Amino acid sequence: MSIKDELQHVKDELSSDEKILESAFKLERLYKKYKTLIWGILILVLVGVGGNIAWRAYQQNKLDTANQAFLSLQKNPDNKDAVATLKSNNPELYTLFALNQALKNQQVKTLKTFENNQDPLIADIARYHAGALEGKPVDSVYYHDLTVVEEAYVDLKTGKKAAAKSKLSLIAEDSPVAKIAQLLKHDTLDLK
Repeated sequence: MSIKDELQHVKDELSSDEKILESAFKLERLYKKYKTLIWGILILVLVGVGGNIAWRAYQQNKLDTANQAFLSLQKNPDNKDAVATLKSNNPELYTLFALNQALKNQQVKTLKTFENNQDPLIADIARYHAGALEGKPVDSVYYHDLTVVEEAYVDLKTGKKAAAKSKLSLIAEDSPVAKIAQLLKHDTLDLK
């Protein structure tokens, strides 16, 4: 390489170093100008992440506490402390537990308190079972076919075979209660 080439090479390197230095100075000026904004955003991100982690830990703790209370209630359903803990930490699970206890103990009065529950499934189950315990078929969204079979059975007991037969014909063949409906249809036949 000639001296001229080496000189050109040194100039190119100096100009590239100069550009790097110039970029660093621009970056430093930018940092000084927006330092509070940059630190504010960084602090907000850290607080947000920390808050999210703390919230998840709190929710997990509530869930674990509710699960422990529920396990305790499965062993001893009369444990007042466990009932209060479950009710405060997981109201939905408490509602299911209370509904289950009312069904198990056939408490119509307690079941009637669930009939206005905001969860339509719980309200429907409570209404259906309260009606069944009182001997009054109740129209149910979730137990519709079973309700129809019960109404048809009541009609059969009172001698209304035609009404029972028309109700039983509403039951689809793929329904879980189709076999029961078919058996009851035999009772509607007039054998002479």
